[in-house]
Amino acid sequence: MKTDLTAVFDIGKTNKKLFLFDEDYQEVYREYKKFDLIEDEDGHPTEDLNALQAWLKEVFDRILQNKKHNITATNFSTYGASFVHLDEDGKVLTPLYNYTKPLDGKLLEGFYKKYGPQPEFAKATGSSDAGMLNSGMQLYWLKHSRPEIFKQIAYSLHLPQYISYIFTGIPLSEYTSIGCHTGLWDYSKKDYHDWVYAEGINRILPPIVSAATSINMNYNGKHIKLGIGIHDSSAALLPYVRSIGSKFILVSTGTWSIALNPFSEKLLAEEDIQKDCINYMRINGKPVKASRMFLGNEYIIQTKLLSKQFGVSDDYHKTVEFDYDTFFAIIKDFTHCFRWEGINNVNMPPETNYSYDKFEHAYHQLMVELVLLQVESIKIAMGDDDIEQLYIDGGFSDNDVYIKLVSHYLRNMELRTTDSSLGSALGAAIAISGSKLNSKFLRKNYALKKHVPFILK
Repeated sequence: MKTDLTAVFDIGKTNKKLFLFDEDYQEVYREYKKFDLIEDEDGHPTEDLNALQAWLKEVFDRILQNKKHNITATNFSTYGASFVHLDEDGKVLTPLYNYTKPLDGKLLEGFYKKYGPQPEFAKATGSSDAGMLNSGMQLYWLKHSRPEIFKQIAYSLHLPQYISYIFTGIPLSEYTSIGCHTGLWDYSKKDYHDWVYAEGINRILPPIVSAATSINMNYNGKHIKLGIGIHDSSAALLPYVRSIGSKFILVSTGTWSIALNPFSEKLLAEEDIQKDCINYMRINGKPVKASRMFLGNEYIIQTKLLSKQFGVSDDYHKTVEFDYDTFFAIIKDFTHCFRWEGINNVNMPPETNYSYDKFEHAYHQLMVELVLLQVESIKIAMGDDDIEQLYIDGGFSDNDVYIKLVSHYLRNMELRTTDSSLGSALGAAIAISGSKLNSKFLRKNYALKKHVPFILK
């Protein structure tokens, strides 16, 4: 007898993944794919959308034909800040512009002159001034820099909804994609910001539905429930929101380290904006206060430099465990030693300078400085909310030094880690299932661990 399964395509910037889950959300299969980047018309690296689409269809057709499994539902989780623009015939009009692509400063200046000032705009939209990372600015840029292309657009789809569109042919918009620092949504109005209507952008944005929406259809002779896609950060948050009864902060770690507070009842204040706080959105349209840092990226850069400096392998840092004596020696006369490549911080020196003769000691110094930044980010996301629960998932969840330091510096919080390499994929599966989760879900599916602060000497 065939097993009923839910398939989830989890599309990251680097890895494209397929997961199959059974009815208890246990993973039964996964596969990964990487694609080389191509260049857009300006020579900027970007996603190979044609290769991605071909892979999605090949994999989907293959798993539907598998005689061991019965795929009953499928959903899609992807990174945000990305649009796919379609003409009336459904033809893709432009490359999938990379959110790292620089925007013309004069264009931005003109935008904020009309619709700012920037701090007020940031408060309303929950979006810091981040160029193409505010995907609404991509639409503004297209209208004013590529007007001949813009005139042909029938629909602009956020990437999760485009991946769904490949299979359903139905253009839709969805809250979590709209609400992830796009500059499109006015959180006080609970509607698109006035500039969207003033510029006529609203005409190319499809109807908004919840991420819990699914479409029942016949696909190649198979009856299947197809989800409409969800932004990956909001997907990763969903299992926690559904299974934890008390307030919490979730720190999702990877290339970006994002501290998420889904319980903040206030709109972002000017102080939040100055600290680069932004909003994400839950599937029901409620805001999530977030503080993000390029922490994982910085960690990779600095550990490579340390490995070269001390003549060890690039993976040696993974073997280092927390050492109490080393830590206390560092904080006895603590000073900041590292100059960051991708993070701006007032405490960093003009250049990296330390006098350690062992990799382990320099590594502990690095981790103390990174964790101090992480703790600051968590406190920013928390604001004046009374929250005692802290969850950490992703790449840093199994880093012994990182976890012990966070636990030490946030001794007033109960710290738990989860092994959620499946986080956003599981969230996407849960989004369309309608299942109720209990408090045992994280322990059963996420290898939940509780951490106690070390004893001070």
